[in-house]
Amino acid sequence: MTLRWFRRRSPDLVCIEFVEVVTDYLEGELPARQRARFEQHFGACPHCSRYLEQLRRTIDLTGRLTTDDVDALPPDTRSDLLAAFRGYQGV
Repeated sequence: MTLRWFRRRSPDLVCIEFVEVVTDYLEGELPARQRARFEQHFGACPHCSRYLEQLRRTIDLTGRLTTDDVDALPPDTRSDLLAAFRGYQGV
């Protein structure tokens, strides 16, 4: 868990810092103080609020995918997705 942004002296959280720890927030890994700071930021920032909602929706939708869904992809789409994932993972 990256807590780099919590060590700053400023109580304000900037959007890039929000993005860096959003996964920790969604997984319930942030200590109460940092969680409150995080929630204060996305409560006041429409961009981060929208980003958080998009992540929640993505997690919800991808959690419903089945092997049949993946098998139903056209071969070129499946290849493109696998190539993009491998490139992202550095594989």
